[in-house]
Amino acid sequence: MSPAMAAEMENTIVSETQVYQKGVKNLADKGLNKLPLKYVLPNSDRPADCISDNPNVIGAVELPVIDFVQLCGPNRRHVLRSLSKSCEDYGFFQLINHGISSEVISSMREVCSKFFELPYEERAKYMSSDMHATVRYGTSFNQTKDTVFYWRDFLKLTCNPNLHQLLSNWPSSPAAFKDSASTYAEHTRRLFLILVEAILESLGAMEKEEEELLKEFEEGSQLMVVNCYPQCPEPELTLGMPPHSDYGFLTLLLQDQVEGLQIHHQQKWVNVKPMPNCFVVNIGDHLEIFSNGRYKSVLHRVVVNANEPRISVASLHSLPFRSTTKPWPKLVNEENPKRYKDTDFGTFLGYITSREPKRKNFLESRKIIY
Repeated sequence: MSPAMAAEMENTIVSETQVYQKGVKNLADKGLNKLPLKYVLPNSDRPADCISDNPNVIGAVELPVIDFVQLCGPNRRHVLRSLSKSCEDYGFFQLINHGISSEVISSMREVCSKFFELPYEERAKYMSSDMHATVRYGTSFNQTKDTVFYWRDFLKLTCNPNLHQLLSNWPSSPAAFKDSASTYAEHTRRLFLILVEAILESLGAMEKEEEELLKEFEEGSQLMVVNCYPQCPEPELTLGMPPHSDYGFLTLLLQDQVEGLQIHHQQKWVNVKPMPNCFVVNIGDHLEIFSNGRYKSVLHRVVVNANEPRISVASLHSLPFRSTTKPWPKLVNEENPKRYKDTDFGTFLGYITSREPKRKNFLESRKIIY
């Protein structure tokens, strides 16, 4: 190959890489009838292969439903038992009657949709590969490490601590974004604090123990991730997000009515059908560690489709970034020895920035093997 041809090929690769770094919304807006090779997964990782190899692998699951009104009412003890079983058997549940108004939710959905409809140049103001950035627009799962990209763009917003100090960095377009997103963040944080109190109670915490732990959660971290999955020309060849478990204590997920979320349950990938006006709540790695393995942080992924775009909002909550997470001593004994190493946010960042694991599962790296 001549030097000129080599230089031309290198320029082509650089140019293509720059296009992919701009995200899938930018690609989709240009109109595609074929999936670029950068997004084509190996055969073994494609969602379609699961169907063709074993038609029973993909199904649907009805997640346990927790009624928030009942949880806060006279039936609390009964609901706590259901909550505990959901966390043990599924790692997920649907939360209904949660008390966040339809106006707050619809406003959040509207400004998120409008943000991704902005011209690329406006969205690109927030593009960064800095994992510590308080506002970060990006694509794929880890765009600096992924050899194959995923069909997803995202906007990450650090919400807590000090939400009102962080707001100045949040997008100013669309016009209502800051007001709607901050209101939504405050509501989901209050909901999380009530849920985590119930979680602690279900694990056997006494009132005084709960109070001490809740004080730490009140100063804890909250990260909001708005995910955009545009229409995909060949959805059977790719994923919106790879199999992964969530870092943190609890995640409150707001979906639209377009299916896409799948969880790994009983060795199968199963679809989670959206329920109107509810949250999908899932256990994060920190809660599995804290519960010493009693509650499960479950692998999940996102599939995409050719017909409809999908937007979801994940609100991830945990202890303060400076805190160390470890199994709760009350749940460690001779019969149930400590099953996880202590961990912190720095350890997590080191894990996700150092490699491209096939299954994005930080939790596996923290397990103690006896």
